[in-house]
Amino acid sequence: MVIVGASSGIGLAAAVAFAAQPGKLILVSRSAEALDTAEAACRRAGADAVDTVAEDISDPDAAGRLVARVLHRHGRIDVVVHTAAVMGYGSVEGMPADVFTAVVDTAVHGTLHLARAVLPVMRRQYAGTFIGVNSLLGSITVPQMGAYAVSKWGQRAVLRTLQQETRDEPGVSVCIVSPGSINTPIYHQAANYTGHAARPPWPVLAPERVAAAITRLADRPRRHVSVPIGPGNPLVITGFRLLPRLYDRLVGPLLRLAVLTHARRPPTPGTVHHPAPAGERLHGHWPAPPTEQVTPMTEPATGDLATSS
Repeated sequence: MVIVGASSGIGLAAAVAFAAQPGKLILVSRSAEALDTAEAACRRAGADAVDTVAEDISDPDAAGRLVARVLHRHGRIDVVVHTAAVMGYGSVEGMPADVFTAVVDTAVHGTLHLARAVLPVMRRQYAGTFIGVNSLLGSITVPQMGAYAVSKWGQRAVLRTLQQETRDEPGVSVCIVSPGSINTPIYHQAANYTGHAARPPWPVLAPERVAAAITRLADRPRRHVSVPIGPGNPLVITGFRLLPRLYDRLVGPLLRLAVLTHARRPPTPGTVHHPAPAGERLHGHWPAPPTEQVTPMTEPATGDLATSS
């Protein structure tokens, strides 16, 4: 089981969830230092075999090196989870072009490079599951978050196309997970050119909720899973598609109310170009659990997830 983006947030939560199950784990991230911490968390959660690989998945050659290493050591690849993402706040005009491009590259080209390296292996095995962690922003747009929306719309297009192109392989599955607002460090680590610190909008869920959905997909693949369950995300998407004038009138004020805080923040590229290992954590700050001790997670009841196919 290969987890890309395993050093923080949803990726780390997924790694720990898989660690409680039988199997070999390969943890991938840009930061070798952060991977050491993730490996320790997985071993505490019960994993016997954990391998770490420091690679930047936006590098066109990284996925090939990763797959070659996994095949050399383990002989096969059963599950790949792509959670790696970087975020940026700022207008399309105001965000530096290199930052905008890097946000898009991580999600879109990262998914592309990984799929091109992994899917031929799964085709040869006649089995395998490729899980891409997308976002609610893969279905809507929000002012001051254009780079992230572009990255997730593009990633969703790649994943949907891959679903169509693997229909001839019944043993190979491509799955999409669409989280809403999740309590991870990405909001604090994001590039920011708005002048204000940002936070995840309410309701904010724990990354363990998404990890539970991911581990379920590894056992029982579905085309699409939305986290959380309930009318919230579908209602927003429906408003975006069917009532665009009303949506556009409301989304700006709601962003300023729910996402941008009163705290001032100078312009920063955040971790878009380079990782910050000290900030790699399971949870963010809204609100964080009392400790960062990572423990195994149990799968939620069947009704805890919304699925569609």
